[in-house]
Amino acid sequence: MAGLNANTPTPVSLTVHGQSRALEVAFSDGASFRLPFELMRVYSPSAEVQGHGPGQEVLQTGKREVTLNALEPVGNYAVRPVFSDGHDTGIFSWDYLYFLGAQQDQLWQDYERRLAAAGVSRDAPMPVASGPSCGH
Repeated sequence: MAGLNANTPTPVSLTVHGQSRALEVAFSDGASFRLPFELMRVYSPSAEVQGHGPGQEVLQTGKREVTLNALEPVGNYAVRPVFSDGHDTGIFSWDYLYFLGAQQDQLWQDYERRLAAAGVSRDAPMPVASGPSCGH
């Protein structure tokens, strides 16, 4: 999902909207998406969030108010957001940003379904991890 697909349109502009907590991405095919920072943080492609394989995903909570402290370029294919909660290990390739934008409604529904199944809210604090992890 986070790999680079040569057929995916590339961004022609990236605009950080700090007040509304969203990253606006306009792509070369004319598509434009406003990605809430919370959505980006919840679906970060990092191993800390996605795990190392199917079924190892870590449900993210308490991210509604997360902001971006920085947005750093990674070569000519991605950006690395530095979130206000300290998370900075996700590399968002152009195709992953496009995926997040194009599938945003479905991703929100999936997130809300996973929260309900776990019996927690979006605003619940993240549980303290125990045992080995990829986090810092």
